[in-house]
Amino acid sequence: MEARLREIIRNNEDLMEILQTARSADLPNWYVGAGVIRNAVWDCLHGYEVATAIRDVDVAFFDLHDMSGEREERAAQFLRNQAPTYVWEPINQARVHLWYQQEFGVAVCPLLSSEDAIDTWPETATCVGVRLLEDDTLIIYAPYGLADLFNMVLRRNPKRVSLEQFRRRAWDKRIAEKWPQVTIIDE
Repeated sequence: MEARLREIIRNNEDLMEILQTARSADLPNWYVGAGVIRNAVWDCLHGYEVATAIRDVDVAFFDLHDMSGEREERAAQFLRNQAPTYVWEPINQARVHLWYQQEFGVAVCPLLSSEDAIDTWPETATCVGVRLLEDDTLIIYAPYGLADLFNMVLRRNPKRVSLEQFRRRAWDKRIAEKWPQVTIIDE
């Protein structure tokens, strides 16, 4: 499945531009992931000729040396300047524990890396991070594998997201409407 994911990414001009732009930001321990990867794969598997619009681009990075909100804003400004077509969401995973409770009502422990953060993303199919190295090698981090992504299964990752949050996300993102072949596992 990793080979198929690499093929889908390499054949997707938007994803390649996104990865090249993220690489140019030189953020520590960075990955592009979540919805932008899911959308590309599910669009491909549905045979869509027109890609689903990219709502935002999640860029996870890990910088313990500068945990200020300004660090994220500088990263966002750089990315916007390089590729203004996209809505960039760079998040320093080292500081998530500082704002998560205020945002979502649940206290969380500090994360140890971007990989540690990806382990907690809301759905197993979106727990996928991709990095483009300088030699154009694609690094894929998928802690729960790629089966749910390629079998088009939307399943809650219980590490951090409640069933209520999962249901709200599936509804808000119009998953069943956009990709009718997706199976939503509602526990």
